[in-house]
Amino acid sequence: MGLWEAVAMAVGTMIGASIFTMLGLGAKIAGPNLPLVFVLSGLLALFVAYSYAHLGKRYVSNAGPIEFIVRGVGDSLITGALAILFWFSFVVSIALFARGFAGYLLPLLHLPQTGPVHALAEAAVVAAFTALNFFGSKAVGRAEFWIVLVKLSVLGAFVVLGIWTINPDWVTPRFDPAHLRGTLYGAAIFFLSYMGFGLVTNASENLENPEVNVPRAIYLSILIVSIVYVSVALVAVGNLALPELLKAEEYALAEAAKPFLGSFGYVLVSLGALFSISSALNATLYGGANIAYALARQGQLPKIFERKTWFSAPEGLYATALLGLVFALAFDLSGIAGITSSVMIMIYLFVIASHYRLLRRGQADGNPWFVLLSFVAVAVVFLVLQAYQWNQSRSAFWATLAAFILALAFEAVYRGATRREIHERGAGK
Repeated sequence: MGLWEAVAMAVGTMIGASIFTMLGLGAKIAGPNLPLVFVLSGLLALFVAYSYAHLGKRYVSNAGPIEFIVRGVGDSLITGALAILFWFSFVVSIALFARGFAGYLLPLLHLPQTGPVHALAEAAVVAAFTALNFFGSKAVGRAEFWIVLVKLSVLGAFVVLGIWTINPDWVTPRFDPAHLRGTLYGAAIFFLSYMGFGLVTNASENLENPEVNVPRAIYLSILIVSIVYVSVALVAVGNLALPELLKAEEYALAEAAKPFLGSFGYVLVSLGALFSISSALNATLYGGANIAYALARQGQLPKIFERKTWFSAPEGLYATALLGLVFALAFDLSGIAGITSSVMIMIYLFVIASHYRLLRRGQADGNPWFVLLSFVAVAVVFLVLQAYQWNQSRSAFWATLAAFILALAFEAVYRGATRREIHERGAGK
């Protein structure tokens, strides 16, 4: 992959993760402060991206953050559990995209949003992109570039045509305690919307000149996505009253286009959403299957996942897709988003801690004080998210806790049965 194919893969995942599938949820939590939420969550993402960029250019491995953690804290039960949780985060993200795809497709086709119909649409899109990923990284990269180009064009038209009809009162930030609390909750949840930049490190072994292109792709993707998020949130919240946005939670952006584009806008944005969510699903399936393969080579997953090529035996791809579909059928959007965010933030904390330890040993570049500040900021986000889940989505809180416990238990049993050790495998400098 070249630089811009890697950027397209990251941008495709990030934009599909929030603007189309979670805009209604964001409006429910933060109201008129939604554009501010995207600014804050983007700044938080830069704290994590700093460690990813410095470590990714030095340790080239498709294991991505798990390679960084192994380098920083070594082999342990916790490291093994984090590897399992990392793969699990891709599984749950696929569930998020499958639900979002069905949420836009069914109203567009005037089909009933009943359980069986929803499930059929989710299964169809997962199966289609599983087939595409069967052919490997070059096919994924080419498809991702063109899909991202289409969806950015749709979002660009949405912003350019809708910015002239914004109601300033609807997007004026509120700073009373209730709105400030909602803004903090929103920033914690929409931190998830920037997690796609990490896919760059999961494809680093397939990237041209990774020592230079990994940091560039990470920072470019965050910059592009931040501009898109803030612009689209301003136009959406500024053109459609909050109660109407909340009614159309799973297809809110299409509904927001109606006031200034009519039914044509609704259809255009719905089609853009389908392209967007498809590209996110495409990139995440690639990352999930790739991490299953890379971690298998480290001894982190059962040997059935370890094969020389996906084409001859793509078990990691199949398992990632199948489990993603199971979670899509089991949870709603807010529950899926909360679980994914919690898992990824925990991994981010360990990556930042590993970066600090490697800095102290002289095995990484960067400013140690900024790394410590990043750790504190991300830890606060994690606590805020747990407070939100406890108050608003108790089932998601317990599901997150169960995921952590089960990952530790599985790793303890598997490690005890195989007596395996985790070894570094990426190229390091």
